[in-house]
Amino acid sequence: MTAGPPIRRVAIIPDLARTYDRQVLDGIGRYVRDHGSWSLYIHEDPLLKLTQLQQWQGDGVIANLDDPRVFHAVAAMGLPVVGFGGARRTDGRTAYMATDDQAIARLAAEHLLDRGFRQFAYCGLPDDPAKPWAAARARAFTRIVGEAGCPVSVYKGHRAAMRRWQHMLDHMSRWIASLPRPVGLMACNDARARQVLEVCRRLGVRVPEDVAVIGVDNDRLICELSLPPLSSVIQGTERLGYQAAALLDDLMAGRSPDQQAFTVPPVGVATRQSTDILAIDDALITRAMRFIAEHAREGIQVGDVLTHLGVCRATLDQRFRLRLGRTAHAEIQRVRFREIQELLRATDMTLEEIARRCGFRYVQYLAASFRKHTGQSPGEYRRRVRGLAGA
Repeated sequence: MTAGPPIRRVAIIPDLARTYDRQVLDGIGRYVRDHGSWSLYIHEDPLLKLTQLQQWQGDGVIANLDDPRVFHAVAAMGLPVVGFGGARRTDGRTAYMATDDQAIARLAAEHLLDRGFRQFAYCGLPDDPAKPWAAARARAFTRIVGEAGCPVSVYKGHRAAMRRWQHMLDHMSRWIASLPRPVGLMACNDARARQVLEVCRRLGVRVPEDVAVIGVDNDRLICELSLPPLSSVIQGTERLGYQAAALLDDLMAGRSPDQQAFTVPPVGVATRQSTDILAIDDALITRAMRFIAEHAREGIQVGDVLTHLGVCRATLDQRFRLRLGRTAHAEIQRVRFREIQELLRATDMTLEEIARRCGFRYVQYLAASFRKHTGQSPGEYRRRVRGLAGA
């Protein structure tokens, strides 16, 4: 009888108070279920157990390294380590996994641009070396909407105000009251977005009509209990956990990566009521976009939109280019492929089922069109966004 692979003893050191870390754990758990052969050591408060952890006889560690005490304790263990967290803390030897702040900001910006916003705001955090992601997202968001010719107002707040809820809300209120309207606003994370929504409620500012708000993390507790429910960028933390586990498996087997730092792309946007609006002062384009959104999966063509609106194609394309910088045909394609990407990400539907649902007569045509639109096959895209082996 052939012996199975050796059981690896792996310590997981998360901050369980954070949604980010719990989502990373989901990805680690999926990897362990897929590949097995791990015995996990997890403690809900690792800071209380650092002394015992340093004496622990294990094979590898996956740890949130934001707390310098954890970072130094793990480095002293002399074991293969994969770090994660917001501080990007590493000693140049420790492998590190992080989400992609540039891509996160791009998704949020494109989400708001697609809704016709031409004025923007970013609500971040006071400068903090332990939270470089907030500033990185601000820079990326500002650059991306700037490339579209749009202004951005950036708010960080003050560190002292952050410690006092009422003072913080009063300070933020003055900024939000000064913003032009309508405005598309990205918050650096869902917690900050919830504060924005609270300030809007106190000021009587309508969401999403006056201020459309999108956060980051897709923390369901925050997003679905917010008023209105909060749209949010899905960071890809579960995939991060899966890939961190795969990387640690390689390290424990003596296989060294060619690099130390890795980034994981975001998955998409969970759209809720806080951005459910078209901020376009053109009734014809608004009607066209709503018709396309409702019928794109039926395989409609530009001619169907023209019949619905009762206008000629030259007029429609001219107005689309003026308001959105793209044609009606491009909008139909964008909506159809966004639907395909969502089905690939969130369901186990076959390509045949997706083709039927999205108005493609042939699977081969869907696959070829998807590759032309995204640069990868549907299967490659599904593996990438789910963080599966071989992605």
